[in-house]
Amino acid sequence: MKIIQAYKEANKDWQYFQEKAILKNPLVLIFGNRYLLENQEVIAAIRKEFPYQDLVFGSTAGEIICCNVYDESISVTAIEFEKSSFIVERENIVHYGKNARDLGEALYNKIPKDNLKHLFVLSEGSFVNGSSLINGLETNIDSKISITGGMCGDDARFEKTLASYKEDPKEGEVILIGFYGDSLEISYASFGGWIPFGPERVITKSEGNILYEIDGQPALDLYKKYLGEKSNELPQASLLYPLSVTPDGKTEPVVRTILNINNDDQSMILAGDVPVNSRVQLMMASVDGIAQGAHTAAKFAMANRSSKPELALLVSCIGRKLVMSQRVEEEVEQVREVIGERVPMAGLYSYGEMAPFNGSTSCELHNQTMTLTLISE
Repeated sequence: MKIIQAYKEANKDWQYFQEKAILKNPLVLIFGNRYLLENQEVIAAIRKEFPYQDLVFGSTAGEIICCNVYDESISVTAIEFEKSSFIVERENIVHYGKNARDLGEALYNKIPKDNLKHLFVLSEGSFVNGSSLINGLETNIDSKISITGGMCGDDARFEKTLASYKEDPKEGEVILIGFYGDSLEISYASFGGWIPFGPERVITKSEGNILYEIDGQPALDLYKKYLGEKSNELPQASLLYPLSVTPDGKTEPVVRTILNINNDDQSMILAGDVPVNSRVQLMMASVDGIAQGAHTAAKFAMANRSSKPELALLVSCIGRKLVMSQRVEEEVEQVREVIGERVPMAGLYSYGEMAPFNGSTSCELHNQTMTLTLISE
């Protein structure tokens, strides 16, 4: 595996982390600020600097490259596989009437299955329901195939997100990358570091990712009571106080970020499904707790590997970034400390992370976690 990484801030030259070189048919992952990805001059500069076919674009709430976290930049990681291969497919949610499950099923059906080892998803993050997308991808999946990935971001604006494969970045795109090869070793993990507080309650009315009632009371009204004065800062304040949701019949909770609120019907729109009869509890976090969570995720991802990773893909959450503020790079440093200083790292701050629970192969949509995908060939 050969890897070249570079980043570019607005009106500045490209900065490389390795010696600049020409790669053979690489997979090129391009993560960037949404405003920059809408700029045709920026896109032209990327295509000139990286004149390859397989370009995958995604907008972010922060770019992770090497051990750094950037805002308002473009980060590029070009990967030449020497013993294995990849195939990329795409679909747009608009063509499926915004039905993410149908899109996911169609996208998985397009991917060749022979010797498929792993799938990495990069989805637009504004109106794709990540839970439904995963359900569609896993409808006909072989249980040996694992899925990781994330939902694109738009800083803390939540206006729109962009993604694309080969084409210029646009809304509604979902990208699926299949990795193939006998020598491939791919491990993954997801962990948060958030702490539940307050009483555990039950969701009594919801539809998809819209939460209407908890314990028979209007969800937003109850949430505001817990937040007190901070409720005046909604919906932004909700990124600091997500929900722990344990669906009926499940033992592992998932964290759900509140994306928006509706004062008219007292509902909350979350970043993933919140089924009726799920147990729900508020969560909070400290900077140290989040950094330790990233360390734990890295430990889990490294636990059963037989070879050292050659690349680490990091998908963390916008909520974590807001809590950590100026100390945000500490969680990336925690990952590096565990996986090794020489392992190239690339990724994004997102609106949702995708990975199985530790010890499982069934994928889940997470919020407020550090999610790692470690690759070697």
